[in-house]
Amino acid sequence: MFVDQVSVYVKAGDGGNGLTAYRREIYVPKGGPAGGDGGNGGDVVFKVDEGLNTLMDFRYNRHYKAKRGENGMSKNKHGKNADSLVIAVPPGTTVKDEETGEVIADLTYHQQEAVIAKGGRGGRGNTRFATARNPAPELSENGEPGEERTIKVELKVIADVGLVGFPSVGKSTLLSVISAAKPKIADYHFTTLTPNLGVVETGDQRSFVIADLPGLIEGAHEGVGLGDQFLRHIERTRVILHVVDIAATEGRDPYEDLVTINQELEAYDPKLMERPQIIVANKIDMPGAKENLQKFKAKLNDGYSVYPISAVTKEGLDEALFAVADMLDRIPEVSPDPEEDIGEQVVYRHQKKEEPFRITRDPDGAFVLAGARIEKLFKMTDFTKDEAVQRFARQLREMGVDDALRKRGAKDGDTIRLLDTAFEFMD
Repeated sequence: MFVDQVSVYVKAGDGGNGLTAYRREIYVPKGGPAGGDGGNGGDVVFKVDEGLNTLMDFRYNRHYKAKRGENGMSKNKHGKNADSLVIAVPPGTTVKDEETGEVIADLTYHQQEAVIAKGGRGGRGNTRFATARNPAPELSENGEPGEERTIKVELKVIADVGLVGFPSVGKSTLLSVISAAKPKIADYHFTTLTPNLGVVETGDQRSFVIADLPGLIEGAHEGVGLGDQFLRHIERTRVILHVVDIAATEGRDPYEDLVTINQELEAYDPKLMERPQIIVANKIDMPGAKENLQKFKAKLNDGYSVYPISAVTKEGLDEALFAVADMLDRIPEVSPDPEEDIGEQVVYRHQKKEEPFRITRDPDGAFVLAGARIEKLFKMTDFTKDEAVQRFARQLREMGVDDALRKRGAKDGDTIRLLDTAFEFMD
């Protein structure tokens, strides 16, 4: 089964906890703190494997969690860092944050890697907090939580040439006779339900990859027919091979078909119309096809090359394939990505600064604190140590939490909630 879009949950490993420990060696006076730092949590990494051509593995496993770092040890020993969780994906994989829509990674070539979720930093041991005023601190950190997010993983087939056209114009038949691909062929619309890839070799030993993309119809970019679920695959192609039924066996006008499909491509992504496009007028062996071809050419502008062919009798195929190979020789090996077409310059994108904390009220009157920064501080605090609790209280004051609560009307004895823990406000 071909799978090209899936929603996945990923969780990077938490950092290991720092340790509170002291040297207790004979003949070593005033040994001091000796708690080691925790190890870093493992990242979740996607790595391209050119042997894959589908996202099938994600169909059966949609939750991925990396290992946490090892806790710090005595004698200032650092906990072991966790290994990254490496997940193989096919070339052409795009990863987006499902909540924000941000593109996290665009993976196109073999062995390319991208960190999808960053592992948490290991917590610091009490050795790190020693000062002249406090040479033996009873203070250490828990590990930083690893990133977790729900992502949308999409596959855009990477091919040199993309076959487009209405259903039943002969795209699958054409692919089957010019390559070793064996697409499903039948006398009804939407026979092709998944993209099919084939390697084509011309008579002069040039080769290229061609993709038969499921038939488009009017309104495809809005979800009509097979919808826009396969339009994304056209983005990766370098040349568009537009197949029209020049014999009009379905009763449609070939020129109107061409215009309709190009309008759908432009509505999906205007940059697709900048791609080189070659037209193959299929079914030229059928009655009335040659007359239709003359009318078709009369309506075209000078920007298109038209090659009459018959996928059944193989008439005109060599000439059309040579034209495609010549076109590929003249254009860049990789089609420029609109997001990457920025040369060597550095692009700085404005990112809205997230508030360190937010205050809301529960129906029972309790004040609720939330926010990425304050929650991270809370999770990294070891509440079994008095010094750690005092440090957390100082951090909240420095962030302005106390003043903000007073402005919201908090008084002595009021309940303050943060994640699953309740505190009592003391003014």
